[in-house]
Amino acid sequence: MKAHLIAIALLGFILNSVAQDFTGKAIYKTNRKTGFKIGGDSNLSEAQKQELEERFQKMNQKTFILEFDKSTSSYKEEEKLNAPNPKANMGGMQVISVFGGGGSGSLYFKNLKEKRFVNKTEIMGKTFLIKDSIPNYEWQLTSETKNIGNYTCYKATFSQEVENISMTVENGETKQTKKTETIITTAWYTPQIPISNGPTIYHGLPGLILEINDGKTTIVCTEIVLNPSEKITISEPDKGKIVTQAEFDKIRDEKNKELMERFQSRDGKGIEIRIGG
Repeated sequence: MKAHLIAIALLGFILNSVAQDFTGKAIYKTNRKTGFKIGGDSNLSEAQKQELEERFQKMNQKTFILEFDKSTSSYKEEEKLNAPNPKANMGGMQVISVFGGGGSGSLYFKNLKEKRFVNKTEIMGKTFLIKDSIPNYEWQLTSETKNIGNYTCYKATFSQEVENISMTVENGETKQTKKTETIITTAWYTPQIPISNGPTIYHGLPGLILEINDGKTTIVCTEIVLNPSEKITISEPDKGKIVTQAEFDKIRDEKNKELMERFQSRDGKGIEIRIGG
């Protein structure tokens, strides 16, 4: 098994020299578990609660496009005609996609050579540029394989300690619970595409990542075009308020809390909303 893993690593090294003028485009489908639940006694019917929960879930089922060359990439949401309004009303409450940032103009840029990223994202109509270093992942390579489309993919994993935050609003009072747990992220990459890259922040494997799951979000590649006839131009985003990842996380948590407080019942009845956990 060790010899097999060494062979995979050597293959990645050899393919890296071939990738000097390599470009491509990959389409990914994402599905994120929101953990968004509405309970308690409120002016919403059970059907309205269910519809609101389903809307939040659909907000996290998206299509993204990864464009890449040998050292840089851009990952952005696919543009759609007649996209739904980011704000929707249900029982007098506004539904706003804020929990993880995002927006139709969001873009994730990576420069692997310089080991940095720029994430252009939006919260409640305000654009941010998150600039920070690309994290190093301690990937554990395995010999396990599976096919994704026409590509043979190898399994790799890494584990990390993360802090999950669960927020509830009940009778107008916001409560926040923090819990630290170990998360195992599983990736499937193919050495047939000699790019040490992948969707969002992920990278560092001897081949393009075609599928990844971190326990909450599943990202799967559904289409790949290598060396397309139309030239790929990768541009770094430059408009928005510049913040670090830590600064943005703090802003996002504050906005989440504000949004939770907006869901208070206006008729004096209690309403309970849970996010995460």
